[in-house]
Parts: sequence; C-alpha cells; structure tokens
Amino acid sequence: MSWAALLGLCAISYGLKGVGPLLAGGRQLGPRLRLTLNLVPVPLLAALILLQTLSTGHRLVLDARTPALGVAALLVWRRVPFLVVVLAAAATAALLRALA
Repeated sequence: MSWAALLGLCAISYGLKGVGPLLAGGRQLGPRLRLTLNLVPVPLLAALILLQTLSTGHRLVLDARTPALGVAALLVWRRVPFLVVVLAAAATAALLRALA
C-alpha cells in the first residue's frame, strides 16, 4: 500500500467523521450501530500491521519480524503494558537477527 493511498484513506475517514453529524441531523445512533462502528478500526489496524510486517512489495516475507509480531500479539492478548509489549517484540526480533 502506498503512502498516497494511506493518506487518502485517512482523509476520507476524517471527512466522513465530520460529515456524519451533519447527515444525522442531531439524531443519536442506535446502540447496536454505535458498537459496530466502534469495532471497525480494530480489524483495519490489524490488517495494516500484518501487511506492513509480512510483505515487501508484492512478496510475502517471513523474517525476524514475524515471531516478534507473534510475541507482541500474545502479550497484548494477556493485557501486558504497551511499553513491555514493544520492548519484548523488539528484543525478540533483535535476538533472532543476531542468531541468524
């Protein structure tokens, strides 16, 4: 994904956020729709992380970043503080690169 596409999608997202209240006309969103809209950023961010971690151009790349991402995912799932997650993932990648 190119930077131009990413910036374009960000601009569209913020534009829609700004236009939403105008289109709703002061009405409140239903609780079901609000919950659904709150869940949308999670899979989008996960897809972006996977794409940036596992690809180079049009190729799948499995290197030290892959197990580091797994360590980070496991620690996030265990609700470990974010700084610990980042340090553990970086240490995993560094260790694997040093051993390779």
